[in-house]
Amino acid sequence: MSRFTRTARTSAEPGRADGPAADTTAATTARPALRRFPRTGWTDVAVLSLLSLLGVLGLETSFGDYNFLVAGLGGLLVGTGAAVLGYMLRLGVVTNVLAAILLYFLLGTPFTMPGEALIGVLPSIASTAGLALGAVFGWADIVTLGTPVEAPYYMPVLPYFAAWLVALVGTMLASRWLPGRRRTAWRTGILLIGPVLLYLTGILMGTDKTYFAGLRGVAFAVVAIVWVGWRRTSVQGADAAGRSRLLRRKLLGTATVMLGAILIGALVGGVLAPNPKDRFVLREEIQPPFDPLEFSSPLSGFRQYTKTLADTPLFTVTGLQPDEVVRLASMDAYDGKLWNVAAAESVANGSGSFRLVGRTIPEPPLVTSAQNSTVTVDVVGYEDVWLPGVGYPSTVDFDDADSQAESENLRYNADSGTSVLTNGVHPGYEYTMSAMLQQTYRDEDLADVPVADVTLPSVQNIPDVVVAKAIEYSGGTDTPIDSLRAIEQALKTKGFLSHGLASDGIPSRAGHGADRLNELFTRTQMVGDEEQYAAAMALMARSLNYPARVVMGFAPEVPEDATSVEVTGTDVTAWVEVAFDGIGWVAFYPTPEQTDVPQDQTPKPKTVPQPQVRQPPRMDNEADDLLTAVEIDDTKNESKDKDFVLPGWAWAIIGVVGIPLLVLGVPLLIVAALKARRRRRRRTLGTGDRRAAGAWSELTDGFAELGFDVPRDSTRRQVALSLDAQLAAQLAGQPEPKKPRSRVAGTETAPGPDTGAPESVELAPPIEVVDTAAFVAAHRLVPVADAVDSAVFGGTDVDDEVVENTWIQAEESLATAKTSAGRLRRLFSRFRLRSKRDWNQVNVRGSRAAARGRG
Repeated sequence: MSRFTRTARTSAEPGRADGPAADTTAATTARPALRRFPRTGWTDVAVLSLLSLLGVLGLETSFGDYNFLVAGLGGLLVGTGAAVLGYMLRLGVVTNVLAAILLYFLLGTPFTMPGEALIGVLPSIASTAGLALGAVFGWADIVTLGTPVEAPYYMPVLPYFAAWLVALVGTMLASRWLPGRRRTAWRTGILLIGPVLLYLTGILMGTDKTYFAGLRGVAFAVVAIVWVGWRRTSVQGADAAGRSRLLRRKLLGTATVMLGAILIGALVGGVLAPNPKDRFVLREEIQPPFDPLEFSSPLSGFRQYTKTLADTPLFTVTGLQPDEVVRLASMDAYDGKLWNVAAAESVANGSGSFRLVGRTIPEPPLVTSAQNSTVTVDVVGYEDVWLPGVGYPSTVDFDDADSQAESENLRYNADSGTSVLTNGVHPGYEYTMSAMLQQTYRDEDLADVPVADVTLPSVQNIPDVVVAKAIEYSGGTDTPIDSLRAIEQALKTKGFLSHGLASDGIPSRAGHGADRLNELFTRTQMVGDEEQYAAAMALMARSLNYPARVVMGFAPEVPEDATSVEVTGTDVTAWVEVAFDGIGWVAFYPTPEQTDVPQDQTPKPKTVPQPQVRQPPRMDNEADDLLTAVEIDDTKNESKDKDFVLPGWAWAIIGVVGIPLLVLGVPLLIVAALKARRRRRRRTLGTGDRRAAGAWSELTDGFAELGFDVPRDSTRRQVALSLDAQLAAQLAGQPEPKKPRSRVAGTETAPGPDTGAPESVELAPPIEVVDTAAFVAAHRLVPVADAVDSAVFGGTDVDDEVVENTWIQAEESLATAKTSAGRLRRLFSRFRLRSKRDWNQVNVRGSRAAARGRG
């Protein structure tokens, strides 16, 4: 025991509030640097971990293998360890949570994404991003992806994050909240909320198959019920016989509960267990958004219909009228390779945005309809996600036995009039569709009509020859309809039709990328089919700022008296639609009907023999002498062309060092700024007595942030004695301090060695510290507390010199505490912002009581 502690126990006068009893209490409050975890808390943590593990096991049906179990165990270890470490280091709740988040990112990689780790265990940029993405988006991904869930790579983060969160919250409640309260069934049951939610997560996010549901359920119920019963507060004051009877009853009750749970779970649970098909799981209720870009563009398969499926019956349409076409898909985005629907995120409500609809389909925003059409489609050989139909559908009724399920898979885009079945259209489907047909207009009716102001995705990589031909073909026209008709007629009259079949007179290459369209206009003759001509005209119209799109469908020949028509691959076609204001989408058909490409009939010139003339000898070196070799330095241009690429080791350093520093540094800067503002306001604002009191507030806040216990309901002098005792006990195990110097000359008031009465202590000379007791005695807090009390209750004005001396004494004592606290506690104290609101009123009451005692 240090000399300071012995003096504190014997020096105060009997009967004073800060006499021997107070000094003894202060000495006994001294504590080690690490706080012992509650003994009963270990049992609670073990039970919570076991129940959480039973909940995590329910995710086996989603993942298929046991990599999720490693992640779940890792989350339990990291979350529990962070909460236990925070309690033992006396961290506040907010600081403990921040430290747990830091450990979540630092330690999560080997448990969840070992393949992305650096040196097997260190986090990388990819794994750090995955730990964040999995915690946010993993919940939606697991119920929308097919099982087993193997992608994206961050999916194991979901069990890791869930187990980490439950373990962190449960352990903090078991160590910080529950020990200070009477153990009742409902208080203990609060700790079960996290494991129960984790257990339900395994059920709802799994599949209709179960993973030992009965065994896990019985084990969970038995462990939870027995734990709640045994953790209730025991009867106080019972004798040995009473405790023995209580123990026997507890054992008998535990055996009864376990037997009842097993019987109910095995017998009643087996009878009442739902059929696997009737199980409620979220993946069966939540339909993922349809992304058409996961499927190939309809126009890219155009030649498959004309070659492979030319004579194959695709579907039969009943009720189709002559000159009526079957629509398949509308495409308004071009990237230089394909016409396709737009990405859902590129244009709001664009051609790639498909919405779940019921039997009644919403009306399109831009259409003028003069009549309706109702057709019945019987699918024979067609297989794709795009649903064949006519016009703009208003209702769709599936005629098979599972019509309800098919209706739930129907998605529709009102702007383009395109329908899809997310599970695909297959042979045997039969449905009836009622639709509005776009009214047809004469060119005279559209002469003064401008194009509509609609938002379409931008087209990219248009060949220059396409733009030039658009200007050439539409030259001299004044209105949009005239320009578009001129382009349509030019393509139909100047081009030739060829599907690239063996029977065609000239080969025609498939595709409608930029290279194919460039070839279409640069060859001697334009040769292609609907795929190339529709793609070319749509790009021409878009280059002239007309809203155009490509539509693919089928145009079968319908006899006048026919009630139904069979559609084959040869009926496939494509055309262009342009939106006119107040009218709708007007169709253009630029594909020529001519199939016979004329042969080149230009006669070759006849060769006429010329008389031989003797030529002069050739001078080989003559031309070479006229040329001078010039070397061109391309190094500068090459360096300009090369983009700067950050090396891999730099990315590794950013991931391993930069992200943890960001997580650690931003809160640290915020807390440091708040502390600096608090210190500045206390030191500069208000009268002298308030600024002197601010020094004491800053001192006690600093000690509290370092983990010291600041007593409540005590005077400043009592608080000072308690903190002095804690500091002495802490310094007892530290190396001897080396020659600290006082930073101000003057005097301070300190209790005498025998009576506790104030006496004058000289501060000017430097203090040579020879042992811990002398060092603590020179930096005791009691003189600071007495000086602040004198300033607050003295009844006189306090000058700036006294205030400054008080602040310097407080800062020196706080610096001593920081030196003895160790690096780890100093680090965590920087993240803590202790407010004086919880003990300020106590100090005020204590100060008033001390003033009355002095009076």
